[in-house]
Amino acid sequence: MLSAFARAFRTPDLRRKLLFTIAIMAIFRVGSFIPTPGVDYPNVQQCIAETADGNDLLGLVNLFSGGALLQLSIFALGIMPYITASIIVQLLRVVIPRFEALHKEGQSGQAKLTQYTRYLTIALAILQSTTVITTARNGLLFQGCSVDVIPDGSFVTMALMVITMTAGTGLIMWLGELITERGVGNGMSLLIFTSIAASFPTALWSIAGGANGATNFIIMIAVIVVVIGLVVFVEQSQRRVPVQYAKRMVGRRMYGGSSTYIPIKINMAGVIPVIFAASLLAVPGLIAQFGDQSADWVIWVSTNLADPAAPLHIVLYVLMILFFCFFYTSITFNPDEVADNMKKYGGFIPGIRAGRPTAEYLDYVITRITSAGSIYLALVALLPTLVLIGLGVSTNIPFGGSSIIIVVGVGLETVKQINSQLQQRHYEGFLR
Repeated sequence: MLSAFARAFRTPDLRRKLLFTIAIMAIFRVGSFIPTPGVDYPNVQQCIAETADGNDLLGLVNLFSGGALLQLSIFALGIMPYITASIIVQLLRVVIPRFEALHKEGQSGQAKLTQYTRYLTIALAILQSTTVITTARNGLLFQGCSVDVIPDGSFVTMALMVITMTAGTGLIMWLGELITERGVGNGMSLLIFTSIAASFPTALWSIAGGANGATNFIIMIAVIVVVIGLVVFVEQSQRRVPVQYAKRMVGRRMYGGSSTYIPIKINMAGVIPVIFAASLLAVPGLIAQFGDQSADWVIWVSTNLADPAAPLHIVLYVLMILFFCFFYTSITFNPDEVADNMKKYGGFIPGIRAGRPTAEYLDYVITRITSAGSIYLALVALLPTLVLIGLGVSTNIPFGGSSIIIVVGVGLETVKQINSQLQQRHYEGFLR
């Protein structure tokens, strides 16, 4: 592996792409520590120290911003508005025929959908930045902090902060597209990878510094290694449905007669169901933050829904993951559309008639695979959290096992792209 990296850096074109990607990732991390105008940076650091273990509500956004949210930096929102916008545009394909038509138009339609995603990202960034600034100004972002993080509450200062955070999201979106065009790998995925990986050392160090720190640290490392092995094994696994194309004459030429397969991953939905489940479960806690803290319903929500260790929270979390796995897979993979395309080009699954029987067979296969994939995803998402609860450790690995899924998945995809470019230059590559 190390020798393969050395060969990659000895290839001039690939070396430029790798160095460019690393430089963009470094700029992204530097921007996470530049405070937004109007923020009292020393007071922010004091509030983070005073409320280090007391703010899990905005942990999801803070994770994807690499800790920049609680720093109230210019990149405070991170890549989260773009992720949300991308998911919304994909879901709107089900209810808006125009979006589905653009999806089927090919490259021009995809470019139009990408443009809609950018506009929606900016709109969501304005909304989220306003929410973050309001919660910080009202003391809800750092509950129990004795100092004010935004001393000047004038309209001009608030507007400047909203514009700055929104511009920071736009800049992050542009940096991600630069990596995709001129670097190695998917730019947005690599920025998410950078944000999550940056949070790991602090979380692990916090575990090592507590009571029974050495033992807990070793157990947690062992669990992470097991989860990484499970993620690599499952993410690389796929069900290959064989497809045979019949021979046909077009003019004087013979076409078809080839054999191929449809690769169906066990976890087709990726980490999207976990993000959806965590986001929805955070909504009741967010609403409760604005209510009377002594009210019975607020106490019930804080005890049963906002606490990750609560049995009801865990049960709802698992059920939501299972539901969104099937829901998202049904959106991204349409058996009827695949069967129609196969029939159009003379393809068929051996032993299955073309048309409706093929769609029913693919639906049967997808249902069985998604059942296993949803259980795997729920297990991976909960395992680190359950281990931490069992150890009595209050500091969580950022966003549970789902962060490991993202890190490992992005790492595998990036290595594959580097490997393919090395093989184009007649090198051995990473995989032998």
